Amino acid sequence: MKTSENTILITGGSAGIGFELAKKLSEQDNHVIIIGRNNDRLQKAADQLKNVTAINADISNAEDVEALVTKLTTEFPELNIVINNAGAANLNNLLTGTNTFETAGEEMLTNYLSVIRLNEKLLPSLKNQSEAAIVNVSSVVAFAPSTRLATYGATKAALHAYTRALRLVLAETRVKVFELMPPLVDTEFSAEIGGKNGIPPSQVADEFFAALETDTYEIRVGNTEDFYRLYLSNPDEALRVINLPR
Repeated sequence: MKTSENTILITGGSAGIGFELAKKLSEQDNHVIIIGRNNDRLQKAADQLKNVTAINADISNAEDVEALVTKLTTEFPELNIVINNAGAANLNNLLTGTNTFETAGEEMLTNYLSVIRLNEKLLPSLKNQSEAAIVNVSSVVAFAPSTRLATYGATKAALHAYTRALRLVLAETRVKVFELMPPLVDTEFSAEIGGKNGIPPSQVADEFFAALETDTYEIRVGNTEDFYRLYLSNPDEALRVINLPR
């Protein structure tokens, strides 16, 4: 996949992994469009980047998505890479929690169903490009769930399965399908679950860029590769490891 002169959409692009992806890609002669729900944070992020367009939108809101797709197809018909990075996560206790259903619904809509909706609406345009890509950002917990993030892990497992199927369906088109699978990353998003022990988001961006360049479709960042191999050889041990105290 070419790594410059692309027009790239990044949902959840105002902070954390999304911001670092935007920074890395905008520095490589790409035009980057970042999407975020918090307009103040979005504008602050845009001010720190070059060659970027900021659009305030909530990808879990159907009306926002309709307006976003109209704007993209009208003003950025050359859009050829979509990075589905926006996410929602809630710590919960499946035994004692009282709002698990509500929080799980929010996570499933943001992390999984909204990705399907946006991809479906942008695919007709992407298929017309000379080269295009969809990148779905999942997680190490797609392989084995953490009890503290059980419903979040379920959304990422669903996204992983969908991504693999989408890759097969689009194999005969010009649209390549990547999955970015970070481990624990030191971001505000992961602060409650020991994010300070994680890798820097810039490492995720660097490893993603290298994988994009070499068409490595399953991008297991950092120690996700080792964990994935453990999961394949000993699923029970992988489950134990992911649930060790941090």
